Amino acid sequence: MAMNKSRLVDFITLGCSKNLVDSEHLMRQLQACGYVVHHDSEKPEGRIVIINTCGFIGDAQEESINTILQFADLRKRRKIDKLFVMGCLSQRYLKEMEQEIPEVDHYYGKFDYNGILTALGGKFNAGFAVERTLTTPSHYAYVKISEGCDRTCSYCAIPIITGKHRSRPTEEIVNEVTWLVSQGVKEIQLIAQDLSYYGYDTDHKAMLPDLVNRIADIQGVEWLRLHYAYPAKFPIELLAVMRERENVCNYLDLALQHSSDTMLKRMRRNITLEQTRDLLQTIRKEVPGIHLRTTLLVGHPGETEEEFDELKAFVTEQRFERLGVFAYSHETGTYAHQHYVDDVSEPVKTQRVNEIMELQRAISAEHNQNKVGKTLKVMIDKEESGFYVGRTEFDSPEVDPEILIAKTNILSTGTFYSVKITNFDDYDLFGEVIL
Repeated sequence: MAMNKSRLVDFITLGCSKNLVDSEHLMRQLQACGYVVHHDSEKPEGRIVIINTCGFIGDAQEESINTILQFADLRKRRKIDKLFVMGCLSQRYLKEMEQEIPEVDHYYGKFDYNGILTALGGKFNAGFAVERTLTTPSHYAYVKISEGCDRTCSYCAIPIITGKHRSRPTEEIVNEVTWLVSQGVKEIQLIAQDLSYYGYDTDHKAMLPDLVNRIADIQGVEWLRLHYAYPAKFPIELLAVMRERENVCNYLDLALQHSSDTMLKRMRRNITLEQTRDLLQTIRKEVPGIHLRTTLLVGHPGETEEEFDELKAFVTEQRFERLGVFAYSHETGTYAHQHYVDDVSEPVKTQRVNEIMELQRAISAEHNQNKVGKTLKVMIDKEESGFYVGRTEFDSPEVDPEILIAKTNILSTGTFYSVKITNFDDYDLFGEVIL
């Protein structure tokens, strides 16, 4: 029986995992209204397309605009019937986009996307409020615990897009995780613009430790991972929870951005190098074996060669297990855009990114070499030609090293195995299953 393409909705999600969660919730609501939904298919087939955009930095904005233009052309040629745009970019530049790309039927911001349901003849169903149509492999899911950010970092447009920090109620999050586990999810990735601030807006104190304990209590949560914490006002009480709860991964994503005191002040990070070092030392002491992921920003206005050299020395000193680096983007409306001149050239920014990543490449290889001979608990994510692909508790999906396992045994995706690490390269590990 042929599919009614007028009831088929193609979703395209751009940007971060927080956007992905929004798409998954809307997809579930549309299914409840009788629509069939496809996500990020290579060849969209429906007559309705919804694009969830990213507006964080210039490259992401460009990708979002190019994607919209591609489908706007299809809309103009009547290849599709409806085109909706939602998410961060349309939240930030709604009026400009309405004028520049009028082929889009309607633009929605980051928080009013349920209007799409009304436009398609449906309505929000509270009975499915914590349910989602998962786009990730069925054994893991992202759970967003808050929206917005109260920080005032000079370079960041997130507060402009998302507004002030708003913590979700603990019970609502617990209910969502409980539902996800009932669907077969074993691994929960907690995400937010700022995990550290969870609870300050509602309880006037850090509630992240309590939330993590509550989720760790849910039967079926085998791994719980924490993403996007902020170093200033970091909830130290969380470390005891991480150390004592077996299903809380010894993994923390802590965005540091820089190490030079001058740059930290210029970036408005509300922390010093000494405080950063003390925090990192405390984390490693309280949670032995923890793997730290951090993100750095180079090429911020005013960053000198001396300050960049300080950052390189910091990377060499701290030897982070996981590290990413971005080049500064001069974003309209940010403090830096209003008060600083974008005075570091693009070639210099690129060179600095490359230098940091080259330093990290060697550090990562050394960390991987130290795992050879060890037997680790590994989750199998997928099967590829010639090998299975898995992760340890120290690895987040998509961004961290993978474990490649030869197909000498038949393994099941979404299942844990004991794997002996036999070899390594700069970023990945190779292993064999111990049966």
